[in-house]
Amino acid sequence: MTVLRSVVVGTGSALPARCVTNDELTRTVDTSDEWIVQRTGIRQRYLADASETTSVLGTRAAQAALDAAGLTAADIDLLICATSTPDHTFPSTATQIQAALGMQGGVAFDLQAVCAGFVYAVTTADKFLSTGSAKRALVVGAETFSRILDWEDRTTCVLFGDGAGAIVLEARDGEGTTADRGVLSASLRSDGRHREKLYVDGGPGSTGTTGHLRMTGKEVFRFAVGSVTDVIADAFRVAGIVANDLDWFVPHQANRRIIEASADKLGIAREKVVLTVDRHGNTSAASIPLALDVACRDGRIRAGDLVMIEAIGGGFTWGAALIRW
Repeated sequence: MTVLRSVVVGTGSALPARCVTNDELTRTVDTSDEWIVQRTGIRQRYLADASETTSVLGTRAAQAALDAAGLTAADIDLLICATSTPDHTFPSTATQIQAALGMQGGVAFDLQAVCAGFVYAVTTADKFLSTGSAKRALVVGAETFSRILDWEDRTTCVLFGDGAGAIVLEARDGEGTTADRGVLSASLRSDGRHREKLYVDGGPGSTGTTGHLRMTGKEVFRFAVGSVTDVIADAFRVAGIVANDLDWFVPHQANRRIIEASADKLGIAREKVVLTVDRHGNTSAASIPLALDVACRDGRIRAGDLVMIEAIGGGFTWGAALIRW
């Protein structure tokens, strides 16, 4: 049986110019390198300046992905930007990336699922491509979380960074088996009852302000490790694949302890886990595509490899997808 698969043909990423180490943070925040590393695994992060907006970073990542794919903006008919830190309330950041790339056709829109946004966006793009509604898609995760941090809250401000990542997906014929290249399965979930555990205390429709990120870290940790395996198990089940079949596990880069505890619970060998949280911090929707680009460019992820992406974000939102590279 011939089916359309969404095949990854290029990856790209972009980071702000300024790299901020834990030691530098200690000059303005009551914390220490040892405290941050022990609890999160983070050693540095990148922080955007005023000129490095979400759309600017997203455009750079998108262009890098196009270059890697050997394509131009004219070849793209769908652009989805996963972000919780848009340049403007409207228009969408995706349309600003579209314009900056010189993409004059197709459709572009934002998707907001916080840290799970990239998994949601990949799943959404796959629906367009696998049904023939689009031929090629740019899926971008871009964030400037430094804009919504309370820099007097040491429990949160040390965790996050800014950046962007992108992939190009292309609809190609497959045989409907797990040997096909492309997105093989995906599973998404959300549960709005957990709002108070991770949220921003502002917005245009409530306070008329941007607000700041608020989080109860222990509750998020508990939920992330204990409750999100359902989407991973579902993605495995739909594809007819088990954990041992994976070549690479590329989770949301929020906290090293969460990542390792989740991998252990799922029976995924730690040497198969791609970790970039130490160098980027938590970049929300940008974290998975940033990690994918790192692992592709250093030669770890190769054509034919079986890759799982997985994330949990505020709301809560969570999801997983299996991709044959």
